[in-house]
Parts: sequence; structure tokens; C-alpha cells
Amino acid sequence: MPPKRDPADPPRREPGRRDPADRAEPPRREPPRRIEPGRASSSGPRPRPIADRPTVRTTPAKVKTPPPAPRPRPKPPAARRPGAAKRGASTGAKVFVSLLSAAVLLVTGIGWQNLNALTDGLTKQNLNLADAGERPADGAVDILLVGMDSRTDSKGNPLPQNVLNELQAGGSEDGGFNTDTLILLHIPNDSGKAFAVSFPRDSYVKIAGGFGKHKINSAYSYAKNKAAEKLKGGGKSAQEVEMESRKAGANNLIETVQDLTGTKIDHYAEVNLVGFYEITKAIGGIDVCLNAPVRDSFSGANFKAGKQTIEGKNALAFVRQRHGLVMGDLDRVVRQQVFMAGLAKKMLSAGVLTDSTKRNDMIKAVSGAIVLDDGWDITRFALQMKDLTGGNMTFQTIPTGNPDLQTAEDGSAIEVDAAEVRNFVKNLGKPPSSSTAPDPKFDNTTLTVDVRNASGQPGLASQVLQSLVAKGFKAGQTGNAEAMSTSVVRYGKGGEAGAKAVQAALGGLEVEEDVNVPAGRARVFLGADYSGPGAQGFTGSGMLVLDGARQQPADPPAPQPITADGVRCVN
Repeated sequence: MPPKRDPADPPRREPGRRDPADRAEPPRREPPRRIEPGRASSSGPRPRPIADRPTVRTTPAKVKTPPPAPRPRPKPPAARRPGAAKRGASTGAKVFVSLLSAAVLLVTGIGWQNLNALTDGLTKQNLNLADAGERPADGAVDILLVGMDSRTDSKGNPLPQNVLNELQAGGSEDGGFNTDTLILLHIPNDSGKAFAVSFPRDSYVKIAGGFGKHKINSAYSYAKNKAAEKLKGGGKSAQEVEMESRKAGANNLIETVQDLTGTKIDHYAEVNLVGFYEITKAIGGIDVCLNAPVRDSFSGANFKAGKQTIEGKNALAFVRQRHGLVMGDLDRVVRQQVFMAGLAKKMLSAGVLTDSTKRNDMIKAVSGAIVLDDGWDITRFALQMKDLTGGNMTFQTIPTGNPDLQTAEDGSAIEVDAAEVRNFVKNLGKPPSSSTAPDPKFDNTTLTVDVRNASGQPGLASQVLQSLVAKGFKAGQTGNAEAMSTSVVRYGKGGEAGAKAVQAALGGLEVEEDVNVPAGRARVFLGADYSGPGAQGFTGSGMLVLDGARQQPADPPAPQPITADGVRCVN
């Protein structure tokens, strides 16, 4: 019997109808405050701690943020620099796997002799991106990567039912064109650090083409469906209608992202379920490790604890599962991180690049998986990517607000402020202002710190407070709070210097003024993204990069972070 469909991959429907997944699993409540991108929490094995017991009743804080810069919209939250914000992994494992595969093939000596075999099989779409506007003066390239949860191949042909069964993707009637993975990949011209910015699929934004405000993953479907209805009466074949309406969908999605981010999209890449499946089989699977056995009927995940090699349908289940995991989507994000780290290690190994059968299978899988705009020079892309597979890329997520925004047509969605997103993207890679640095003369012993656990990890508040006491702060109270996505340090009037000292001690959390915090105290709210001192598997590490390397000096010895050189156990 095929497994149940995961609500994370909703049944296909006409845009505008309420997503059943929204009804099946209501999002957790959290204070209605702006949320910046955050790191996924570490998850190495350790003894299970005792849950934090509230010593005080906690309620959502009335947050007073610093005065914002002028913005088009009234009373928006203050813009935050991505340099100061915490980084979060993208959810784009499937599409990024395909493009990374192509890049690795092309930038190796073995890959060059197979260049024609790879590029000849790629499907191209004429999207006129070269005429969309002037290129940036620095020569950087912005690429929109799209993970299409469709039940068709790159040529528009329906996948056979036996393939759908193997993919655990339901039937052909479940197919559609919702873009459940969206990543904006910014590649600098100087081979510097690149950024992959993900867009949550339920982000509530203005859809281009006059369709109004809806979830961003419906931008493609709205335009494709409209174009298909118009084309059907023009005497075109079903295949012509399909491919031309796809073009309309892609163009509308591109315009939607451009309007939201203020960037010009230079290139477009699209991959579907079967592409991810074939690539993992072609290279002989990826090594992963789990802290505990898992079984999930929605995704089809059924794994033992410990190290194991997965491919094909099991690889899909591994990166798709969120039900039955302690932190849900956050644990899924960490899984995708370790999976991509394992992919980089496997693809760069001699066992793949020198094995002609595996190499040819990978070329076939990649060429049949990706749809590109016809103006894309894949060879140039490979040259730009060659320095990025070793750790020169960071994954981030656009800033979001209320994760349970109730909408008129689309059920529960994620609140997004377009002005804040544009500011975030504009400042990618820029260093934070020196004004965020803590005062070196501040005396930690003068500040009492309370810690609230809003992460769902038992015992986290107590352990974090212990780490702060070890750095000279006075121990305040611990307790639990309503679930929050992003960690934050809150301070009362005149307490910014102390809050910044706590911020530095915990690895760079956000800082906000809160009228409820008394003088001489600071309150730390530990969200689901927290991975600093006291967290499970903490290594004193910073942002996650492409190969999983962490980029801050380590604190005390602890389980190793995600790298392409080893396998880290996760939930």
C-alpha cells in the first residue's frame, strides 16, 4: 500500500482554494513579531535533559524595536542587516542537488570530456531573460532555482504510475505545478562568497499578473492555468499547450520574485521529483546517520538508528519527512543540510568521478532532470560554481512575520513584508555595522539574565543559563514560553549594552527593546533556530555553508559539525 501523502506536499488544486495541509496541521502559535532568518538548531546525540519547569508565567512580550529607517509601508519593523542576522538553511535540497551535480561534473577534468553529453540533454525554455533589464555593474548573477512538485518529466510527459509508486508520489491526478521549493542563488563575479536565499512556500505575497495576494508557490500555477485555458481554443496540440503554458507560468513566477526582492533574475532552473531520485541512485547513495529510528507514513520514511546509506525513494523520504520529528520543519532543514554535505563528499570522491558507469548514469540523470532558460551558458555557470562547492556559499531565508497568518482564500500562510525582503536582499554579504558590537567595558556581573525556552528542546533554558553564569552573568529565572521560530535577547529601557553582552555570549542573537523587562535584567527567548552555547551538539559554530563547515572558532570540544568529511547524526 502506498504511504500517505505528506501535507508538506499538498494535493494539487486550483490556485485560490484552501490547502488541505493548512487544515491538517495547524502551525504553532508564537508572538506576532517580525522574524529574521535563523540558523537551524544543532542536533548531535547527548543525554536527554529534564524539561525546563517554568518559574514564572510567560506571555508574549510587548516589543519596542529601535526606530526604523523610512519605508513605503506604514509602521513596519526596523530593517535588519543580514550580516547581523542568523542564517538558516534553505529547504531546497532537490533542486540544488541537481545543479550541484552539473557543476561538479563540469569543473572536473573528467567532466569536460562529457560536456556535450550533459548539455545536449538539457531542456531549454525561451524566457527572454537577457532582455529583462540591465545587468548589475559588478557582473554578479542571480539565478532562480525552482523545485517543481509535479508528476511529469522535464519534457512535460506524465510519469508512469510505476515510477510514481517508486517515488511515493501518489497518482498522476495528484500532480500539479506548485513550486514548493524556491531559492534565489546569488553568485558574485569575483568568486567570493555566494548566497542561496530560500522562500518559504507559504509566503503570502503579491502575485504578478494581476492575481492579487496569495502564497508564493501558486504564482506559477495561476499564470499557467490561465494561459492553458486561452491556448486550448487556438487549435494547438496538447503538447504545445502544455509547453507554452509552462513558459507563462515560469515568467510569472520570475516576475513575482523580482517584484518581491528588487533583483533582476538572470537565469532560471527547474527540477522535479524524478530528477532528485535518479541522481541519488546514479552515484550509489548518500551516507547519513540518525539519532533514533523513525517511521512516518506520510513521507514513507522508515529508517533505523545509526549510520546508513540511502538513495532513490529513501533519499526523498529522508529530506521530506517532518512528521514525527521533534522540531518538525527545523529538523527537516538540518536533514537537508547533512544530505547536501554528504552529496558534495560523494560526488567529489574518486569512486564516482573515476567510475565510468556511475559518471554516465549521473550525466543522464542530470540532463534529464533540469529545465533551464535558453540563454544560460552552463559552462560559465560551472566555472563560477567551482569555488563554491568547498564552503563559499551560505544558505539564508527571507525575513518573515506571523507564521499563522489567516487569509481570505488560502487558509494559513506566512506573513511577508516586501520592503523588508528587498532591504534584506540588497544587503546580502555586507558586513554588520560596528554599532552592534558589545561594549568591552560592560561588567557582566551587573546583569541578571532570565532564559525562556520557546524551542521545544527539553532542558535548553537551564543549560543556556548555566553557560551565561559561567561567563559572569547573574542567574535569573528559567521557564517555558510559547513556540518561537527565532531566538532573541530582550532588554528594558537603557539596557542595550547588557543585551549586547548577552548577544555576544550566545553567538549573535537578535536584540530588541521590551518595555516589560525591568532595569538590570535581560531576557533570552530561545527559538527553534537556537544552536549556541548549551544547545544539543553545540560546537561554538556559526553559519552553515555549502559543505557544512562552520565558520566561527570552537568553544569546548563537542560532537563535530556538519562537514563534507564526515557524517553527523541528526534527528
